[in-house]
Amino acid sequence: MNIAEMLEPIAASFRSLGIPEPITHWGHPAMMGIVVFVMGSYTAYAGWKGRSATDAEVAAKSKADHKKLAPLVFLFIATGYTGGVLSLVMQNQPIFESPHFWTGSIALGLLATNGLISLTKFAGEKPQLRSVHAYVGSAAMLLLVVHAAFGVKLGLSF
Repeated sequence: MNIAEMLEPIAASFRSLGIPEPITHWGHPAMMGIVVFVMGSYTAYAGWKGRSATDAEVAAKSKADHKKLAPLVFLFIATGYTGGVLSLVMQNQPIFESPHFWTGSIALGLLATNGLISLTKFAGEKPQLRSVHAYVGSAAMLLLVVHAAFGVKLGLSF
């Protein structure tokens, strides 16, 4: 049994709700666009501002904002990822054939890695690990921009 077959009962239950096709088709991109471009970009900005601010008070506030928002961004992206896969199943589309699926999978993996790095408290506050965290997070955000472009292309293809 493949993943689409395993998810089909869930997709069928959502289909039975009579959700309008435009919401099924464009709901995932609309919601994820808000998460990535609003929450995600602010979270990345706050992280970098916390690293680069010369004013200790500004740096502390930015770091606190980043620390509060980053887990929520990850949670919303992870649930949006599953929603996107389910949306494909609901629309009888292949899951693994799109670069959108693969860029989303890689971005989620990068964000999970970053979360694990922060959970270790940067291995005892090692500055090198903080730098790795900053650049991996930035790479994930850039990849999510590419991911969005692939998503628009995918959405327009069916």
